[in-house]
Amino acid sequence: MADQEEEELRMAMRMSMQQHESPEPKRSKPWENAGCPAELVEESPEVKSRKVQRELMAAAAERRMLATRGSAAGQVAEKSVEKDLGDRAEEQKATSMGDPEVEKNLRLGEQLSPEAANQLFLMVFGNQVTRDILAQWSNQGIRFSSDGETSMGLVQHEGGPCGVLAAIQAIVLKYIIFLPEELGKPTINMPHNLVPRRSCKSEYVAPDDLFDSLTEDRKSRALVSSMVEILFLCGSNKRAVIATLSILDLTTDGTEDTLKDEGFAKALQDLSIESGSDLQNVLRVGTYTSQASAFQRLEAMIPVFRSRMGAMLFLISALLSRGLDFIQADRDDPSQSLVTAPFGHASQEIVNLLLCGEAVAHVFDGRMDLGGGMFLKGISTNVEVGFLTLLESLNFCKVGQYLKCPKWPIWVIGSESHYTVLFALSTSVQDENEFEGRETQIRRAFDAQDQSGGGGFISVEGFHQVLKETCINLPPEKLDHICSSGFIVWSEFWQVLLDLDKSFGGLKDSTGLMGKKVFDLYHFNGIAKSDLNGCQTTPGGETPLQRPRLTKLRVSVPPRWTPEEFLADVKLPSDSSSKETVVEVAKSEPPQHAPLVDCIRTRWARATCNWVGDPPSIV
Repeated sequence: MADQEEEELRMAMRMSMQQHESPEPKRSKPWENAGCPAELVEESPEVKSRKVQRELMAAAAERRMLATRGSAAGQVAEKSVEKDLGDRAEEQKATSMGDPEVEKNLRLGEQLSPEAANQLFLMVFGNQVTRDILAQWSNQGIRFSSDGETSMGLVQHEGGPCGVLAAIQAIVLKYIIFLPEELGKPTINMPHNLVPRRSCKSEYVAPDDLFDSLTEDRKSRALVSSMVEILFLCGSNKRAVIATLSILDLTTDGTEDTLKDEGFAKALQDLSIESGSDLQNVLRVGTYTSQASAFQRLEAMIPVFRSRMGAMLFLISALLSRGLDFIQADRDDPSQSLVTAPFGHASQEIVNLLLCGEAVAHVFDGRMDLGGGMFLKGISTNVEVGFLTLLESLNFCKVGQYLKCPKWPIWVIGSESHYTVLFALSTSVQDENEFEGRETQIRRAFDAQDQSGGGGFISVEGFHQVLKETCINLPPEKLDHICSSGFIVWSEFWQVLLDLDKSFGGLKDSTGLMGKKVFDLYHFNGIAKSDLNGCQTTPGGETPLQRPRLTKLRVSVPPRWTPEEFLADVKLPSDSSSKETVVEVAKSEPPQHAPLVDCIRTRWARATCNWVGDPPSIV
């Protein structure tokens, strides 16, 4: 009996091989990748259906044969077969007319192996996760706020998944504010390249009423575009894995019109995920190598991600896009769960994965060599949107220039327990004058030699390397004084640079042309909080309205090297060549303070902020 079954499996594989050897025109990649028009290949529906069935049979046969061998090589081959099957399913979904079972398999995707599902569950939640944490992550959809003033924002009802929502929110804002033309296209074949199409070096200012004119369709397309971008970023720009639920088979007949929020929410009422086994039973995954196909798939599956399982499904999609083995290799301590105990917050590794494509635990630039072959990994490249944290103002960490100065003026803001988003409507807020550009150059060279974990000091040997790279010529007495302690602290070095003439590589400028910057930033907190401004109450008028918060801040940045002039409100010379964003204000409002201001000051030193209404909250 076993021999007969083995022979049947081999016969199925030979059928597939014979089909590939036939002289019929064929394609091994989606047409959008191969660059060949589909009209050149004409096949009857029957031939297409038979091709799909033969390939599915062959793939299933090969997986069963590999499972019986149980070798390491077989496991690698099995992953390859699953990937190939996902690619075939992607390109043939539209032409798989015939067998309903074939259409069902192509629609739902592949099931994870028990081993992979268990590894995934333990990686995310650990083996001592509480029901409360699981409930937080199983009850958070990816939905826009229904409140008119914050309709551009994703609303959070549960604690924990805010790191996932904030990262998606940041990319959504990138598309809404700075790439609006991307959202106006009725059809998109290759929706969104990971390289921005508008250079952020040229100034772009979005209108103040931008959010008032947003339609549901534009918001939805911005969301799908953002999800595609993040997943391909995690997949090294080569692939995106999209996780959905097997429950789809109970709620849909395969058409987009039948995938409705109400019916899907009802089907999820009794669904719970408390183990790797539960994950393996309900999870289905598909791999996409074409951004266009991934866009179409996510667009059709938006109700799934709006459901209460949405945040967890997107996190799983990002982890699988990166690859579980690569995730573990990124981390400093793979034994810890990505969702942190005891409150179930998203770890910095999750946020970094969604922002830069690697699940590293640190926010400094590059990596830090600890000696003995040990090192800590930080951010390795430029990013689209950045990250600032209150912990830096408390001297617990050091955010590097990659995250502080992203391509677009949008930052995820981290506090001790929550993630929110800070953004500008103008790219000019990151424009640097000569002084600031020089400071950035010197600071980057200094940080490259900082092996203190963000403590802000370097060795004498590293200091000499900084002086060489930045062409700074310190007088001998200054050099001896600053090196006398055996290590160099950034704050002391900075004061020396402020007093050193520009001709020697310093920053002193007697012209006094460094004006004060004044610009606007916006802060969005997606968690539903009470609005206490007095004008928003429930219909009964008894309790404040629970809604997300959007706060506009006026930010003033003083002349960095002449704080005394800033405090005295000294006017700039009339021949100042400063930009529009660099202005002098004779009289300013008294500065206001909130923890968010401390975060902003890690990006713009000594900045002061003003706002109307309640203080912006980062918790």
